Amino acid sequence: MDNQPQWQTINHPQSDLHLDQSGLDRPTSRRIKIRIPKQYINEPIIARLGSFPGLKVNIFSALLAANNNQDGWFDLQLQGNSQGIENALSYLADLDVEVWYDSAQVLEEADNW
Repeated sequence: MDNQPQWQTINHPQSDLHLDQSGLDRPTSRRIKIRIPKQYINEPIIARLGSFPGLKVNIFSALLAANNNQDGWFDLQLQGNSQGIENALSYLADLDVEVWYDSAQVLEEADNW
């Protein structure tokens, strides 16, 4: 299988990411990229993600303008259980934060389950 990321936007976190809801405590991880609109640059969005129970957030990279006049971009890995990741993605959706995921990773993992 080609290992190149195939980034797509998330429309509905549970169906797009094939989160296993049968075992809500099942450990899993998802690599996502998010665009935080400039009106939220001074809000602790990433810190709030880390406060979800059982969820760990690793930041692989970030792009932020020093003058806060542009959107911020983050490349993240969410680790935890399916419910925690679903809750985090719902939180981002409530803020209208654009979320991208690697569909190739999701399809590969879905085939292995």
